[in-house]
Amino acid sequence: MPTYVYETVPADGSRPVTFEIQQKMADAPLTVHPETGVPVKRVMTAANLGGMAGGGASAAAEACEVPAAGGCGMGACGMGGCGAGGDWD
Repeated sequence: MPTYVYETVPADGSRPVTFEIQQKMADAPLTVHPETGVPVKRVMTAANLGGMAGGGASAAAEACEVPAAGGCGMGACGMGGCGAGGDWD
């Protein structure tokens, strides 16, 4: 089940509270906090794509065999391997 992020909408101008809740994709978005009844809105967040072991782009850059002078951008290392098939000499 996906985890959704919600934020309270306080009527008194106080600071909103952020919380996460697991819901089925078919469930309607919450309109009130499940424990307090305070109005809430769902917050859009970036998707957790995963797939990069141990630290994301920095780990991919460290694993890249491209010489330091040549750099290692996302086109060379990030999504398709480290310059697959490229000749770096």
